[in-house]
Amino acid sequence: MDDMKQWYQSRTIWGAAVAIAASLAHAGGVNVSAGDQMQAADALVSLAGTVGGLVAIWGRVRANTKVA
Repeated sequence: MDDMKQWYQSRTIWGAAVAIAASLAHAGGVNVSAGDQMQAADALVSLAGTVGGLVAIWGRVRANTKVA
C-alpha cells in the first residue's frame, strides 16, 4: 500500500489537535482564527516530518548492524 503514511504526517490528526487546543484557548478567553488554526496545523505537520527524519537518521547512526 503506497498510500500509507505515519500518523504524525496527517494534517487531519494535527488539524484536530489544533482545533481542540483552539477550543480550549477560546474557553480561556483567547480567540484563534480559522486561518491561524490552519497555519498551526501545517507547521506541526512540517515539524513532525522533520523530527521523524532526524529520529530515523539518529536510529541508523546508533544501530549495531550494517546496512547492505
